[in-house]
Parts: sequence; C-alpha cells; structure tokens
Amino acid sequence: MGVHEDREDVDKVLAGDLSAFERIVSRWQGPLINLAYRFCRDRSRSQDMAQEAFLRAFRGLRGWRRDAAFSSWLFSVATNCYRTELRRIPAATLPLDTLLELADVHRVQSGLSDRDRDEAVRLAVSALPAKYRDALILFYFHDMDIACSARSLGLPEGTVKARLSRGREMLRRKLPQFLGELRLEEVR
Repeated sequence: MGVHEDREDVDKVLAGDLSAFERIVSRWQGPLINLAYRFCRDRSRSQDMAQEAFLRAFRGLRGWRRDAAFSSWLFSVATNCYRTELRRIPAATLPLDTLLELADVHRVQSGLSDRDRDEAVRLAVSALPAKYRDALILFYFHDMDIACSARSLGLPEGTVKARLSRGREMLRRKLPQFLGELRLEEVR
C-alpha cells in the first residue's frame, strides 16, 4: 500500500478535501476490519469497530506525526479503539479449559485438521487475558514486529516482549494436550 498515497490523501483531507479520506478508507478498510475481527471474532462487530476507528482517525488526523508510517499511526488508533470497545463490551469467550474440552471431543470424533488446529489456537488466544491477547494478535496474526506492536499498544518494547513470552507460555501449558507438536510459530 502506497506510503505516498497516504501522505497525499492526508494532506488533501487536512486542506479540506474530505473525499480524499474515502480513498484512505478504501485502502485500509480490509486490514482494519481484519484486525478488529482478531480482537472480537465477530464479523459484524468488527465492521462497526473499524468504522469507529476510521472516525477516530479522521478526528485525530492532525495528530499523525510524519516520523512514523501512516499505517503504523492508523493501526495504533484502531488498536486503542478496539481495546476500549472490548473493555466496554467484552467479546464473548470461553475459558481455556472449556475450549480444551470441546477441542478434545472434536479431535476424538473427527481428528484435527490443520485448519481446526489453527482455529483452536485462535480461539485459545482470544480467551487469554486482554494484555496478552492483544500483544499476540498484533505480533502473530497481524504480522507486526515488536516495535510496531509496541507503538500500537502504547507500551515499551520490553513490555510487549514480556507479554508475548507470558502469553506463549500460557498457551503452551494449555494447548499441547490437543495440538500435539504444533508450535505457535507455525500458526502465522
């Protein structure tokens, strides 16, 4: 996605050309909906959350410091918006132990395919406490590096590294009984 297009469209919006924001939305709508979906696992809600993130981005467009990529700033706005929304109305999740029981029954009945394992890991991640879940979602499922994840979460890089490590450890303790040798790194 074009860094120059983002910069040009932001300049146009700030100069009063509101139609330029439509191009920003067109360019980034899919990625922001996908990110929201990783947080809430509900397609309809993720679309609403992305819309709210765009609204916040529009209102705060002057706050984008051009020393970072527009996409990093936009994802940071979206991540903060999604986290706020999930604190307000938490996503429906099942405890990890319940997920493990359901997955164990499913495995016995039909065997786990790669897709089933991926989905089980995603569900298990969504059941983690928010501070670990958010870091894992950005880093593993949205392919952000540590620095970008830290900026999006508004945290120091060391904190993000610690949360990733702790989140992986929580998953490692719970998942091996039905995931076998699958490593979290294979689920990207």
